[in-house]
Amino acid sequence: MNVLPSDPAARAAVRQGVSVSVATGLYGISFGALSVAAGVGLGPTMALSLLMFSGGSQFALIGVIGAAGTPVAAIATAALLGLRNTLYGAVVSPLLQVRGWRRLAAAHVTIDESTAVAVAQPEPAASRIGFWVTGVGVFVLWNVFVLLGALAGDALGDPRAWGLDAAAAAAFLALVWPRLAPRRAQLVGGLAVVATAALIPFVPPGIPVLAAAAVAILVGLVAPSVPGATAAGQPENQTDREPAR
Repeated sequence: MNVLPSDPAARAAVRQGVSVSVATGLYGISFGALSVAAGVGLGPTMALSLLMFSGGSQFALIGVIGAAGTPVAAIATAALLGLRNTLYGAVVSPLLQVRGWRRLAAAHVTIDESTAVAVAQPEPAASRIGFWVTGVGVFVLWNVFVLLGALAGDALGDPRAWGLDAAAAAAFLALVWPRLAPRRAQLVGGLAVVATAALIPFVPPGIPVLAAAAVAILVGLVAPSVPGATAAGQPENQTDREPAR
């Protein structure tokens, strides 16, 4: 029996959400293994994944702990990287339009993946479907695989040998690529890459991500979009709309 929605845009959103959830969830194995290897117990490792639920912040925290950093430094680094979720909330809140406990649930699953899938959709309804499928899917699979990684521990070996470090990045690239047709999007992407690459060797984790976001904001202020224009000078279609509807 076909359980996918009948609307083509909604079906595409579900497929994207599921594929991104699987790619990101698998990467949770590496966090579980690395967290236990860094001296964080099974219970605290699962608490981080269930309650913090921000992969970048989680990796940053155990990275500092594994390097014998202080708890204050670990928390500050994780919090700094988690600041990007505040920007994501401003983007997806107008799309979801939820209240009460659903708003709290949406806030908890507002992450890189759910935001990327939501803003990649051509219709508001598909954006909402993509957001929830991705957010809930990543939450479930991430925590399942974090538990498996923590239990496996050293038996897993180097997660990079399995290609897990590239899985999430590849999924993001697939989502972003179709949205790089307008020249302004290409400009933002290029400048963000340059800023990130230049900062990575010199600043703590999290700063390059925030710098890339600042580049996008700066370009938006200096070079606002021209309605109806694209890279080829043709009318802009729905898939190239601004993310914040």
